Amino acid sequence: MASTLDLIRAEIVADPSNAWAAELGWEPLYSVSEGARIVLVGQAPGRKAQESRKPWNDASGVKLRSWLGVTDEQFYDPDLFAILPMDFYYPGKGASGDLPPRKDFAERWHPRILAELPSRRLTVLVGSYAQKYYLGGRAKKSLTETVHAYQEYLPQTVPLVHPSPLNFRWQAKNPWFEADVVPALRTAVAGALADV
Repeated sequence: MASTLDLIRAEIVADPSNAWAAELGWEPLYSVSEGARIVLVGQAPGRKAQESRKPWNDASGVKLRSWLGVTDEQFYDPDLFAILPMDFYYPGKGASGDLPPRKDFAERWHPRILAELPSRRLTVLVGSYAQKYYLGGRAKKSLTETVHAYQEYLPQTVPLVHPSPLNFRWQAKNPWFEADVVPALRTAVAGALADV
């Protein structure tokens, strides 16, 4: 018998608003299980991830796993990590990088999926789209301010900058991120996975 999560996935695939992706042979790129302890919310899959059918399958993913302090095996275990981007399909290329996730996508699907994840203990919000959606009025004026105020959101949530290699200038200008936020993130992740 199909689980509720399986039925939701089938609905996403069959949804007319995703027909363009189905025509390209793309599956929705997210990973969840009822046992997931940590929910990782990013922007949307990149082209490489979408084509390989593996989320965070690029240099950004390597950096992210390093920040989290987990192995590839842990990261890709849906009983540990639910990987839930703001859109489950690569949105295409824009003038300055990938296009943003569709505005109504997370609103439509995330609540239903999260309702099926009773074991979640920690939510990691990667980038401004995830932070604005999940933090709402609790988000600061900028991504930098939100990430710098990470202690306000602990122990349930940790906001992060995107781990893209293109953000090396941001990281160089904000050394407190590696010094303070990354250790706090690793502590929160280890705590969420403690008795697995």
